[in-house]
Amino acid sequence: MSTARAVTVIPPTITRLQNNILRMHVKKRVAAYARVSTNDEEQQTSYEAQIDYYTQHIKSNSDWEFVEVYTDEGISGTNTKKRDGFKRMIQDALDGKIDLILTKSVSRFARNTVDTLTTVRQLKEKGVEVYFEKENIYTLDSKGELLITIMSSLAQEESRSISENVTWGQRKRFADGKVSLPYKQFLGYEKGADGLPKIVESEAEIVRLIYKLYLQGKTQNFIARHLTEKGIPTPGGKQKWNVSTILSILQNEKYKGDAVLQKRFTVDFLTKKTKVNEGEVPQYYVENSHSAIIEPEVFDMVQAEIKRRKPMGRRQSGVVGFSSKIVCGECGGFYGSKVWHSTDKYRRTVWQCNNKFKNGTRCKTPHLSEEALQRAFVEAFNRVVEDKARIIEDFEAIIGVLMDTAALDKESAKLRDECAVVMELIRRCVEENAHSAMDQDEYQERYNGLVARYETAKNRLDAISDEKQARGVKRESISLFLADLRQRDSIVEAFDQELWYATVDTVMVASTGILTFLFKNGMELKVQV
Repeated sequence: MSTARAVTVIPPTITRLQNNILRMHVKKRVAAYARVSTNDEEQQTSYEAQIDYYTQHIKSNSDWEFVEVYTDEGISGTNTKKRDGFKRMIQDALDGKIDLILTKSVSRFARNTVDTLTTVRQLKEKGVEVYFEKENIYTLDSKGELLITIMSSLAQEESRSISENVTWGQRKRFADGKVSLPYKQFLGYEKGADGLPKIVESEAEIVRLIYKLYLQGKTQNFIARHLTEKGIPTPGGKQKWNVSTILSILQNEKYKGDAVLQKRFTVDFLTKKTKVNEGEVPQYYVENSHSAIIEPEVFDMVQAEIKRRKPMGRRQSGVVGFSSKIVCGECGGFYGSKVWHSTDKYRRTVWQCNNKFKNGTRCKTPHLSEEALQRAFVEAFNRVVEDKARIIEDFEAIIGVLMDTAALDKESAKLRDECAVVMELIRRCVEENAHSAMDQDEYQERYNGLVARYETAKNRLDAISDEKQARGVKRESISLFLADLRQRDSIVEAFDQELWYATVDTVMVASTGILTFLFKNGMELKVQV
């Protein structure tokens, strides 16, 4: 026999009337949120007005208990990641310290639909209500979430439009060649009265020192340590210099008075995520856009030196004067320093081919002491000094030839015209195929022919550009060499490391012990050791 189901009624302990009476006596804890997205004076006035309005409004309601007006000043509303005031308010609400949040509008709260709805739902679960004054929306109302979704989407589109307008304005400035630098993180320049970069001489001296040390053979590591030890602050105001900072300064074209614009671009207007421009959007190269700290020829010399050192990797050393300068005449490898008798009184440093005992082969080129290398350089340079007048005359003529780029400039102009014409032909070819029926094999053949024609012209144009740069580097090297030579009225008595760096490119060692000095002006001299 089955047992009958029994249901026992548990009567409420608080009647609806009692509950309403209790609610009437509990004040709502009310906060407000105010935000402006820029630090403009006009926005500042709006910001202060919002704080004053909400403070007075909440305190004037006898049923409300004032908590706080949470604020964010000069921060975009496209996401909530950097809005500290907003995040603190939400945390306080989730912790049970707030019952109602007042804010001017959905767009003041957030311009991102996802952020808005996620936040509102989090608050709703805790019984916290948000009131959007402009739209007259209460989030705990049955219609609230639908209205918020619609209003947030509209606000998000408004934000997209603003972002696109800003981006368009930036690209228009780039196209007009207007240069702007991140001055707080950029060594050597400040914003001038005309809006263009203005040289800060005290900082420019540091930039020139970096370039000088690098051309003297010092490595990026050495330069970074040197500046750190000297107590010179980094562009960001830090005490320790990084290798990456040195390389960035050495490779930044703005130091020679030019500017590549739009190196990076914004991928997503909501996250503000940017990426390196790899051809997705146009770039602009502006020549002579502002005053140069480094002469263009010196800048090009540094780029050539960076390129020369790259294959060496860590073999390049800026501490030892002969590093990456002495070359084995048999295998083409560099000489490196070796310490002999390191633990006894016969200790000495010698230089020998790094590949001497590698791969079962044995280079026959001799090892050399530092003293022998120094004596050989002094002898070679003194020969140059003795024949100073003739050398200066000969190389001044060479400089004249290197400076004459008229033929290259004429060819370059023709090639640029050719590239422009072919690009237009390619565009018309593609357009014609898109709008009319064409034999696709014939179209592809025609298209490929135009592309090949363009690439041929472009490759030659790049080759001319490289040749002109190489001539400029060579011209500057010779000029610097001759400047040192003109200052020498007498022979050199002892090894001078600065003179060594300034004048010698490489030294080739033959198995016979003959050293061939290749000077930076292209001249060669042989010395027997």
